[in-house]
Amino acid sequence: MKYDFLDTNILARLGAIPLESRFPMVGNVAGRHRSPHRGSSVEFAEYRKYVPGDDTRRLDWKAYARSDRYYIKEFEADTNLRAYFVVDSSGSMDFSSAEHPSKIEFARRIAASLSYLIVNQGDSAGLSCCNEKLHLEIPPSRRAAQLQHIFDSLQKIEPKGETGLVAALHQVAEKIQQRALVVVLSDFFVDANELADALQHLRYRKHDIALFHLMDPQEVNFQFDRPHRFVDLEDGTTVVAEPNLIADEYQSALKEFLENTERKAYDVNADYQLLQTDANLEETLSQFITGRLTQKR
Repeated sequence: MKYDFLDTNILARLGAIPLESRFPMVGNVAGRHRSPHRGSSVEFAEYRKYVPGDDTRRLDWKAYARSDRYYIKEFEADTNLRAYFVVDSSGSMDFSSAEHPSKIEFARRIAASLSYLIVNQGDSAGLSCCNEKLHLEIPPSRRAAQLQHIFDSLQKIEPKGETGLVAALHQVAEKIQQRALVVVLSDFFVDANELADALQHLRYRKHDIALFHLMDPQEVNFQFDRPHRFVDLEDGTTVVAEPNLIADEYQSALKEFLENTERKAYDVNADYQLLQTDANLEETLSQFITGRLTQKR
C-alpha cells in the first residue's frame, strides 16, 4: 500500500545515519544505544574491586600485577531503543493556509519517517494519537509488521475536538515502564503549567523527550488584508476581527506562548524543535537526527 506521507528517496538518503537516544536506555536485546547498566561490550567504562561471585574472566591481571589487588573491568552495555510517537489529533492540528500542508499532515510525515528509520535500524517504535475522546495506542515493537500498523493508523487520523495531549503524556509516562525516546508532535495549544507537569512526569521516568512544535506560517506571520472571521477548530467558537488592529497584540501573545513552551521543554532537558509546516522535511529530519549525536549524555 502506498502512503503519500512517506518519501522513499528521503528515507534512503537518511537511512545511513543512526537515530540515537541522548540518554542511556534500558532495553531487552543488544543494540547500539548506551545502557545505564554495565555489560561486556567493547567500550571500556571503569575498574571496580573484585567481589566473590564476579566472573573471573573479567579480572585485569595487569592491574593485579601493578597493585597486588584484584580488579574487574567494566564496559558500557549496549541495548535497543524504544521510541514512542505521541501525535496530537485535536481540531487545531487540521489547520493549513495557502498551499502549505496542515499541521497533522506534517506530523504524519515526521512520525512515519522516523518510525521507519528506527524500525529499520533494529529498534522499536510505537504510536499514540490523542484528542479529548480518542486515545489510540500501538505499543512499541521492532517487528516488520509494526510499520504498516503505524502507517495505517497515521493515515486514518481525523483531527477534531479539543486536545487530550496532557492526559496522553501522563498515560504514556505511566505505561512505558522502561526508558524510551518519547517524540511529541503538536501545536501545544494547552495550558503551559499542565504541559510542564506532564513533561516533568516523563522526565521523572527517565525518558528522553523530543518535542516538535508545529505551526502554520499564517499563525506565525498573521498577515491578512481584510477583516476575518476566526474559528476555533477545537470548540467551534468564532470571533470577527480587523487583523490590522490586533496584529501587535497577537504577535506579543504569540511570542510569549512560544517562549513559554520552549522554556518548559528546556526545564526538563527536552529536545525542542519549533517548525513551520512549510519547512523542508529532509532538512528537518536530518538536523534532528544529527543533532542528537552531539547531544548524547
